[in-house]
Amino acid sequence: MRDFIIKEIITENIESELRKIGFDSCYVHKAADKYKYKTIKIYDLNPAQANILKQTALSIGADCGVHREVITGKIEISDAILGGSLSQLEKIASRLKEQPFSLKNLGEKIENLVQAEQTRKTKLAGILNLTPDSFSDGGKYYGGKYLGGKDDKPDAAFNHFIEMIEDGADLIDIGAESTRPGAEDVEPKIQIERLKPLLDKIQKENITFPMSIDTRSSEVARFALDYGIEIINDVSGLEYDPKMVDVAAEYGAGIIIQHSKGNPAVMQQNPVYDDVIEEIYSKLLKKVDFAHSKGIKNIIIDPGIGFGKTKKDNFEILDRIEEFYSLNCPVMVGVSRKSLLGVNGENNELKDSLSAAISYPLIKSGVDYLRVHNVKLHKQLISLAE
Repeated sequence: MRDFIIKEIITENIESELRKIGFDSCYVHKAADKYKYKTIKIYDLNPAQANILKQTALSIGADCGVHREVITGKIEISDAILGGSLSQLEKIASRLKEQPFSLKNLGEKIENLVQAEQTRKTKLAGILNLTPDSFSDGGKYYGGKYLGGKDDKPDAAFNHFIEMIEDGADLIDIGAESTRPGAEDVEPKIQIERLKPLLDKIQKENITFPMSIDTRSSEVARFALDYGIEIINDVSGLEYDPKMVDVAAEYGAGIIIQHSKGNPAVMQQNPVYDDVIEEIYSKLLKKVDFAHSKGIKNIIIDPGIGFGKTKKDNFEILDRIEEFYSLNCPVMVGVSRKSLLGVNGENNELKDSLSAAISYPLIKSGVDYLRVHNVKLHKQLISLAE
């Protein structure tokens, strides 16, 4: 008798594998969802909700873990771990919407999570630093005419702005304050002095392109928004300047909410977490809810690689980046040329290569934005990953 041959399939394109074995082409797209598995953590269910969720999952062949005392009613609250294929999760969501105890809302959240899984595509935010001390390109686009000199640094900044657009950026993130580890605060007045020549040049040339202002200062944000910039990138996650959220709401601006543990001057001095993913997720969730309460609709979240994290923390975040998709906001990640790459000095070519290597699985996972220095390289990488 011939021995059986088996092989594990590791691919996201299960449709292609099904077609290869002669599966019905009319049903292949729907059938593929049965082979894509997702595990979801659901927080703070009461016993009735937890029991219904568990029984609904079991009834269609999925699984759901809850606290062992849920069945006895001896506890008031239980988290749940729900696991199933995308097809099963869609069925669970549909059935929950017919259940009492506010489970309709849970069903809608699960449904949204499944649908988002199928539509993510990575965009690029190009970094433009108008600073003398950024960790990668400090001084390259700063100085000269910005401070009354005679060289061509402002033209270099503008030319790089155009270059990144031509290289395929979807957004240009402009900053005038370094927030590298150990950096000191830069006064709003100085940030504005650094920004004004470039923004004047962009306005004079009548260029309209998606831009974000990388600042923790509401005064600087207001200045940039008056030039037509539409997104604020606040690496403090709305903590540094309490007026920031109100400025964003006043202008109807989008906002990038980043997680950071401490300010740049001290954030890398022995950062400690009990559970790095849970703590970052919980904090970002609260900030997203706060921003929504202020009427802000366009919110991007960033787990803050290198901002108050150890090397181990950073790589755990990267390995589990898909967990942050459950916040139902676009997710931005910035690893470009950062210290976690382990490259000392100014070898940006090597840093870019390592940045791209780390970015590839992020692209495959569907991360929404990569914040990068080398736009052209990462645009090519996205094309290869498609």
